[in-house]
Amino acid sequence: MAMIKSRKHAHTRFQQHMSAALAAMLLPVAAHAAEAAAAPEADQAQPQTLKEVQVNASRENDFKAERAASAKYTEKLVDTAQTLTVIKKELIEQQGATTLTEALRNTPGVGAFFLGENGNTNTGDAIYMRGFDASSSIYVDGVRDIGSISRDTFNIEQIDVLKGPAGTDNGRSSPTGSINLVSKQPKLENAYLGSATVGSGKQRRATADINTIIDADSGTAFRLNLLDQDSENPGRDMVKAKRWGVAPSVAFGLNGPTRVYLNYFHVKQDNVPDGGVLTIGLPGWTPPADIAAVPATATRPATPAKSFAFMANAATVNPKNFYGSVLDHDNVKADMATVRVEHDFAGGARLVNTSRYGKTQQDYLLTAFMATNTNLAANTAATNPSDWTMLRTNLTTKDQENEILTNQTTLTADFTTGALKHTVVGGIELTHEKQTNYLYANRAPAATAGLPATSIYHPNPHTPITSAQVNLQRSGGRNDGTTNTQSVYLFDTIKFGEQWIFNGGVRVDHYNTTYNAIAVQAAATPQLIPVGTLVGSSIEASDNLVNGKLSALYKPTADSSVYALVASSKAPPGSANFALSTAANSAANPKFDPQETTNYELGSKLDLLGQKLSLSAALFRTEVKNEVEQDPVDAQYYQTGKKRVQGIELSVTGEILPKWLVSAGYVHQNTSVESGKVVTASGDNQLSYTPKQSFTAWTSYTLPFGLQIGGGARFSDKLARGTDGAVGTPQYANSYWVFDAMAAYPINKHVDLRLNVYNLADKEYVQAINKSGYRYTPGTPRSASLTANFKF
Repeated sequence: MAMIKSRKHAHTRFQQHMSAALAAMLLPVAAHAAEAAAAPEADQAQPQTLKEVQVNASRENDFKAERAASAKYTEKLVDTAQTLTVIKKELIEQQGATTLTEALRNTPGVGAFFLGENGNTNTGDAIYMRGFDASSSIYVDGVRDIGSISRDTFNIEQIDVLKGPAGTDNGRSSPTGSINLVSKQPKLENAYLGSATVGSGKQRRATADINTIIDADSGTAFRLNLLDQDSENPGRDMVKAKRWGVAPSVAFGLNGPTRVYLNYFHVKQDNVPDGGVLTIGLPGWTPPADIAAVPATATRPATPAKSFAFMANAATVNPKNFYGSVLDHDNVKADMATVRVEHDFAGGARLVNTSRYGKTQQDYLLTAFMATNTNLAANTAATNPSDWTMLRTNLTTKDQENEILTNQTTLTADFTTGALKHTVVGGIELTHEKQTNYLYANRAPAATAGLPATSIYHPNPHTPITSAQVNLQRSGGRNDGTTNTQSVYLFDTIKFGEQWIFNGGVRVDHYNTTYNAIAVQAAATPQLIPVGTLVGSSIEASDNLVNGKLSALYKPTADSSVYALVASSKAPPGSANFALSTAANSAANPKFDPQETTNYELGSKLDLLGQKLSLSAALFRTEVKNEVEQDPVDAQYYQTGKKRVQGIELSVTGEILPKWLVSAGYVHQNTSVESGKVVTASGDNQLSYTPKQSFTAWTSYTLPFGLQIGGGARFSDKLARGTDGAVGTPQYANSYWVFDAMAAYPINKHVDLRLNVYNLADKEYVQAINKSGYRYTPGTPRSASLTANFKF
């Protein structure tokens, strides 16, 4: 059993900042004056009967949503017994957030904190949530979206962030939640929107959102969303985000009981990836260990002694430094075709059927590096830091294809049994998922293969690379992983009177995963397999997963609730990347049981000011078991590991006063390894890449003459990195505050301008750190963007 260490730290500065921020947003709300209306006198001689007029007004505002998009959540958010954050497009647009990672800053404790392992760097949306990687639990309109892609917001209506196990909702998933991106759909209105953005880092971006009615009588409409972006990075040399996308959709029967949506999505990215910056000189960094001289032998040359004591006072490197090469690229192409059919039955039942085929292709090359003592070419004679150099020994490649074919059918029905009112949601899902990874080899001559060394403080990514050094080609080897899943689920929401709501759900998944590893024989074997022959192995896993959730909710008033929830989730071997393993210490070994998660949550929600402002608070505990651990006695591996995440999350979203909007959240979480080895480099019993405290806030106010001003603050506590034997690298990334501001003004009814300024104080901070601590991603420095929005 791992010892649990208790550490108490003063967070005076954090508490002062947070108190000021919350006080500014939760000022006493002024009472609204009652409106009086005078009616004309009726004609006494000729009395008339006035026709009944019904006024239906939405209580939603630009920040607050009433419901989540999934059909599995039948109640309003205030009556949903789980932490569920909805980030609307209006909030995303105010902040100028263009990617999923940027949009997720609006929910605390969720972000891209992990840069990658050793020389490898994560690609796409590498999201951590409540202590665990949630990258494989990202969905688009309720369908899993696989593939290493940085998702753009140009076709997003809202983002639903579910915290806590989502196994009953989605099947296999992250232990601590899922993210659902809700696509824009056609509407029965004519609207022509567009935007053009320029900003720091040569940012250039344009979008268009065109919705038009084709035939009002039949309820037919067409919508087209377009994107074109070619931007550099204001805080990094060479790094580039270039993409274009198109998302046409057509809908039939929008004013009838049967509605059909045909959606297509295509995006192409030609990016230059960011491999990070050396952590040399950061707090916690120390020079690497000296290397002793090794005499020459018959099989190897002599190795001279090398000392690094002179680096004891090494300065930090420029955060803009790029240590890659002209070869680096990240080219992605994604296609998604969806058919969605909805039908409302006369009795109130509703049927939804969704079919989708999606394919993502990625061609990626990154010149990776690690500043180990063997890679640092400096020696005691190199007293000038400008002469310090580093070898770049890793060429990280990813040539990957992901495919998904799925059909989902959901039926929602209401009925009454005695004093109980039921809303039942049942469904069937059939899904085929496949991932193929092609392997590469450097065909350059062995004597000259490899990248030239680069300067530590003045790297030159434009150094020419010849084919004699790098000539990457597919080796013929590949890894194929396929998962077929058949799922059934049933939810029942039971209302007892006006104050009690009970919900129970169960989901059964039958999965079959097949993994084929095909390699090129590098040397002759005792069986005389010729060199260059393709040899392969196949592993298969199949099982049933059963997940459930149960909640009870009490409504003290019509606009408030108090609830308790217990829910489960399971992740079978190979569930994240379709890769199985025969290694005894790998959780992807089919001999092991699925990772199991149980979540407990107590919470309360309250809608105020005519349901315009929402407050929520939740206490949560997530327990994960069946982690693979090695027994110290017999050195065998067993599923005895357990991890725990527990804490409190608070949020406020909506309109405080007319024209004054706010979105804020705070989370405090304690993480620990209850059984098994400690996973942090520091030796502290906590989970890596999980800030203990996180705070996020954004608020805006529109003045009477049309000027809208806004701003936000983000706090992230320190991050503990993982452990892999690296010595002398930072064990933590320090905590930080970042402040942003915004101002927008309508030039006329068709055009408005918005100015966003990010990181007002130009704070230098570590946004993400890799497992060994050799590299980190710097936070974006002070930067700005100017956007012109058009509407007709």
